[in-house]
Amino acid sequence: MAAPQVAPVETPDTDEAPASDRPWVTIVWDDPVNLMTYVTWVFQKLFGYSRERAEQLMLDVHHKGKAVVSSGARERMEHDASQLHAYGLWATVDRS
Repeated sequence: MAAPQVAPVETPDTDEAPASDRPWVTIVWDDPVNLMTYVTWVFQKLFGYSRERAEQLMLDVHHKGKAVVSSGARERMEHDASQLHAYGLWATVDRS
């Protein structure tokens, strides 16, 4: 009697972590209301970013329409979004 043939199981190559392992992020979206200098100031005040880092994030918001300004636990990201809302910025929380 011949031994059964066993085909190796192929696992797909994925660079993406499972959804449960991905951190949460706070995204700031472009709006027609807030001045670029104000957005830069808010990023410095809330997140302690240097002026250069805050300006780069502000430029991403301005030119790309959005920027990820923080990442971590969902509760912390919801808190960050709430603080951004208090400063009049449009922010959402999502998986990275």
